[in-house]
Amino acid sequence: MDLKASLQLPDGKSVDLPVLVGTENEHAVDVRTLRDQTGYITFDDGFANTGSCISDISFIDGEKGILRHRGYRIEDLAGESIFLETAYLIIYGELPTSKQLSKFRGRIASSASVHEGMRLFFQGFPHTSHPMAILSAMLNSLGCYYPEMTTHNRAKDLEHFDWGAALLISKVRTLAAMSYRAKRGLPFVYPRWDLRYAANFLHMMFSEPYHDYNPKPEVTDALDLILLLHADHEQNCSTSTVRMVASSGANLFASVSAGVSALWGPLHGGANAAVIEMLEEIAASGDDGRKAVEAAKKGERRLMGFGHRVYKNYDPRARILGEAAKRVLTSMGISDPLLGIAMHLEEVALKDEYFVSRKLYPNVDFYSGIILRAIGIPVDMFPVMFAIGRMPGWIANWREVATNPKMKIHRPRQVYNGKTERDYVAIEKRGE
Repeated sequence: MDLKASLQLPDGKSVDLPVLVGTENEHAVDVRTLRDQTGYITFDDGFANTGSCISDISFIDGEKGILRHRGYRIEDLAGESIFLETAYLIIYGELPTSKQLSKFRGRIASSASVHEGMRLFFQGFPHTSHPMAILSAMLNSLGCYYPEMTTHNRAKDLEHFDWGAALLISKVRTLAAMSYRAKRGLPFVYPRWDLRYAANFLHMMFSEPYHDYNPKPEVTDALDLILLLHADHEQNCSTSTVRMVASSGANLFASVSAGVSALWGPLHGGANAAVIEMLEEIAASGDDGRKAVEAAKKGERRLMGFGHRVYKNYDPRARILGEAAKRVLTSMGISDPLLGIAMHLEEVALKDEYFVSRKLYPNVDFYSGIILRAIGIPVDMFPVMFAIGRMPGWIANWREVATNPKMKIHRPRQVYNGKTERDYVAIEKRGE
């Protein structure tokens, strides 16, 4: 049955608009013909109530605290899968067979090194450069070494998509580790073929000449889990940016570089750094979290890591990472006072009527920062870690845009609120 929504206009006329229904029974009023039929547009500042695309990659039900990738529950993927297997699922739509996963991992393992010419690029950045600025620039520069993948001709770019996807997932780690070491004046460390994805990244970050960094399995497993939990998350700011850039016909490398820039903001990829800064501030004041909670209830401060734009229930990723944080710190013999404060804040948020009534539950940023801190990742690298994890989602969304023959360039309308038409006055008549 074709569903319709009737819209009553100020002039007394009405217009019937189609209603789209998703596979999870989501309903959307299709306003694509609204302006042509009526001259009206819709206004939705921040796009909180606007569907920008039809996608089959990820599904979120914020009211129920549900996140699924291609139909698979994030809890099942976190418990049974690994980052690269989930990356394959997100990009290609199905969980890989053992043969497919082996081929995918082989491509990624063989693509970890970057062209020696790129080493010189890092010398041009001042030591004060933020790693996200470096990463965005270097990802765009990376495409210059693969002209067959950056033609801006969709058909040609898609011919090399499989290798392009593997290259980006692999080399984003290398470029991230190089940005960390360049900022600190340390020599670059080459990747190793024998290490798995997360372990290889930590090797490139922390190894020194004649001394390889060998993290405990619990550490690499925790990092792999963080990457998996960040692999995709529907139409967030950075993913929407990737799709918008891709809609112009831009290649995969340029599009994900734009995603890094969007992710950099403190309201997006920088949020877990804000959590650590808050916990450090609370610890320095001698508070165990109780005073901070009361201050938040009085409107005197904001508790970072609580609440989410989409989730109005407990972020399922936060629950998973909370348990992982305890395991990592225990295995490393770390007694981090910040974890105690975080656990107290979480306990209050789940019981206190102020937080419960406002649905201010801990989100994924709340515990990811604690794990990264325990591993030794500096705060300025937190959003970089997010970018590494989100790469499969960006790639999958670029592919959806690139393979859609009906895709139009994204070009939102606006409601103009400036001055109306005025006569030009010559400069000699305007006076001093």
